Amino acid sequence: MNLELVKQYLEGDKKDEDESKVANLPPRFIERFVAKGIKVDLIEPGRIVCSMKVQPHLLEEIEIESKALRVGKAVAVVSVELRKKKDGKLIAQGRHTKYLAPRSKL
Repeated sequence: MNLELVKQYLEGDKKDEDESKVANLPPRFIERFVAKGIKVDLIEPGRIVCSMKVQPHLLEEIEIESKALRVGKAVAVVSVELRKKKDGKLIAQGRHTKYLAPRSKL
C-alpha cells in the first residue's frame, strides 16, 4: 500500500478547493466530506496521526491519532484518541469494531 497516496486522499486535492463540490462528488463522497480539513501529520502501517482545526468558537487545534489494533479476515478493531495539539491533553477516546464483509466473487 502506498502511504503517500493514502495521505493525499485524506487531505484532499489542494487544487479542487475552489471547485463546486456538488458537481464533482465521487461515489463515496461522504468519506472525504467528513475528513475535509484533516492534515496528516504521520502515516505508517497500522497507524495514522492527523490534526485539524475545530470550529472557530473554540479556536483550538486538535490532534487525532488512530491505531489499527486488530485486522483479521472478518473483523477490524480501531482505537482513536483526540488530544489538544498545544499540550497533548486527552479530549476524547474511542474504539470502533467493524465487520469486514467478504468480497463478492461475481
